[in-house]
Amino acid sequence: MSDKRCGWCLGEQLYIDYHDDEWGRPCYDSETLFELLSLEGAQAGLSWITILRKRENYRKLFFDFDIDRVSRMRPASVERCLQDPGIVRHRGKIEALISNAKCVKAMQKDGENFAQFLWSFVDYRPQQNNVRTLKSIPSKTSESDAMSKALKKRGFKFCGPTICYAFMQAAGMVNDHLLTCNQHAACKKLGTTKYMPGSWPGRG
Repeated sequence: MSDKRCGWCLGEQLYIDYHDDEWGRPCYDSETLFELLSLEGAQAGLSWITILRKRENYRKLFFDFDIDRVSRMRPASVERCLQDPGIVRHRGKIEALISNAKCVKAMQKDGENFAQFLWSFVDYRPQQNNVRTLKSIPSKTSESDAMSKALKKRGFKFCGPTICYAFMQAAGMVNDHLLTCNQHAACKKLGTTKYMPGSWPGRG
């Protein structure tokens, strides 16, 4: 396999591992998707590598992003998180993470599968974008805009169209690995199946 990678991940092994093992690989599990969306919201205004370095601390403080447990976190938990330098100590982002978990719970209570809802914006199949340069990758799309509006309608916060597009890239809803990247073909192969709600492979 070629050792060429997307240029944005070069310079630190943590970044390279994330690029090689996770970014752009289709994810169909609601709790993992909740984690990715939460981390993208935490990243707003910061670099992604900053969040990757803090990811394990987020998992520790937020119960490995267990939606039910996060949704039951109380104001005292927010204050405790604000004292922990292992995460981004931004009250609005911490409160949004907990509030968003409550929104997911409300969707599930109404019989709505969170993962299926998110994947519906790409018609349940990863988009293969076949990009050649980093400059040609958009910061948002009509699909991410639609996702953002639908999430906000359900009460979610820190989910603007740019955040949603970064989330879609991370979750493999779009394949934005460069054509020259050693992971482009692998992610494309993983995204050939269109999973409809009746045969969903992940937890809701």
